[in-house]
Amino acid sequence: MNYIEKRIAELHAYNPDLTAKPDLEAFWERTVREFRDKPFHEQITPVPSMLADADVYDVQYAGFDETPICAWYIVPRNRKHERLPCVVVFHGYPGGVDYPEDYARWVQAGFAVLAPDVRGQLGRSGNRLAADHGQVKGFVTQNILDKERCYYRAVYVDSLRSLAWVAGRPEIDRRRIAVVGVSQGGGLTLAMGALSDIPCALVADIPNMCHLDYCICHSTGSISEAAMYCSQYPEHLEQVLDTLSYFDNLNLAHRIRVPALLSVGLKDPICPPESIFPVFHRIASPVKELKVYPFIGHAVMPAQSRLAVEFVLTHTRLQA
Repeated sequence: MNYIEKRIAELHAYNPDLTAKPDLEAFWERTVREFRDKPFHEQITPVPSMLADADVYDVQYAGFDETPICAWYIVPRNRKHERLPCVVVFHGYPGGVDYPEDYARWVQAGFAVLAPDVRGQLGRSGNRLAADHGQVKGFVTQNILDKERCYYRAVYVDSLRSLAWVAGRPEIDRRRIAVVGVSQGGGLTLAMGALSDIPCALVADIPNMCHLDYCICHSTGSISEAAMYCSQYPEHLEQVLDTLSYFDNLNLAHRIRVPALLSVGLKDPICPPESIFPVFHRIASPVKELKVYPFIGHAVMPAQSRLAVEFVLTHTRLQA
């Protein structure tokens, strides 16, 4: 066995303890129920684009705290009146969505696309979440001492609202909605697979929000903001870990029962492989695959992006 094989075997064998609290399931059942029937107050505005065979819309709908969540909504024109499959694309931290034309590979494959801007980050969505105390730079530690009002709860609910909004569109086939994302977007993808009954498949590339008690010690990514907060306020460490446990995909992965494709880079310092392998193994779906890239850091190579489209095509066709 060479070093690479040994390293991968060790990662597959890594089985960390869960940090889930006794009320985890009740917390999410209550959260989903609380926001299920809230109105969207949607606004849909056509916008010009260079996509020759699709209509592009700038849409807004109400998120967690009535913050308007902004998104591109892209609809292929050659649908011949049938309902369309759709892919919801979540972006990385602390970015925003790309130009509409950057989703052309999904449109060419026959999908409608919803690409939401995560609240408060570099895109167009604001953030009306009131802060009860100070935070370090970034967004992760906003209200991190309160699981009910913390930033992660707001973002997870916004993401659930995004799925619900597009599932209600008359031109969309609700049975064929997939979710994809990279890094933060991959973490949100996993969470949506766990918390929503809408996705029929998911692709989570180098996903964040996995094994957060490990990442707060080792990751150089967004969760390092929580480490910085605890460095300033060491007396809050246990409460911070308690809050994070409700949003940790390691604790939620057993709820994922749809086909799932994940990728991991063994040189990734932001979403370390030690955080992704155990989440993959806890996914309950009988159809799951983990693509391991030994020489890649925090990046997704073109070959993996192509695999993502193939995977979603396969599993949306199975639902047709």
